[in-house]
Amino acid sequence: MERTLARPDAWTWAFLGLGLLLLPVGFYLALAAPPDVNQGYLVRIMYLHVPAAWLGYLAFFVTFLYSLLYVFRPDPRYDRVAASSAEIGLVFLGLALVTGMLWARPTWGVYWTWEPRLTTTAILFAVYVGYFLLRSAIEDPDLRAKASTAVGILGFVNVPISYMSVKWWRSLHQTQSIDLTTGRVQMDPEMLQALLFNLLVFTLLYLGFVRFRALLAAWEAQKEEA
Repeated sequence: MERTLARPDAWTWAFLGLGLLLLPVGFYLALAAPPDVNQGYLVRIMYLHVPAAWLGYLAFFVTFLYSLLYVFRPDPRYDRVAASSAEIGLVFLGLALVTGMLWARPTWGVYWTWEPRLTTTAILFAVYVGYFLLRSAIEDPDLRAKASTAVGILGFVNVPISYMSVKWWRSLHQTQSIDLTTGRVQMDPEMLQALLFNLLVFTLLYLGFVRFRALLAAWEAQKEEA
């Protein structure tokens, strides 16, 4: 008997549609925000770089959370969501690395230097690349899910290390304008508004992308079982 494939639900389309609709508004706010006293108009890279980095962290946290859920209840759906979130997280973190390099060249004179924030972020990116190399190397679905769960849990350890690296070690990278550990905000109100709006837009896109990718993973699982 042929199974009926599930389709994207209203929430998935709502997240994607609203995110794409608001994306040009976010770009406008980024361009309309005032220049930074020290960085000038170069600071506008921040409105893409910071949300991309935060969503990368968030995506890997979701992978960590659903990997833990899989430990206590080995449901294939948890594994699919964990993998889908990690995949979207890699895209966002890759975007953060690229935009960071574009900012570093005129600021530091080089695209890349092995300072703490860049190094820990590169390691984080490599860990989740390894996560998918591991998944592609294991054919058995149960073994693949168990091995991926271990990497999804242990790999998340590097997220707080990456975030705190600018505080723990001497770093070229500037400290956070919005410090989640203290609640301090050191930004012009217009710049903060533009940054938070773009963070909202990226979050909506992440939610839509991860739900859609998890649905594709469910289709792939049905083909494996057929």
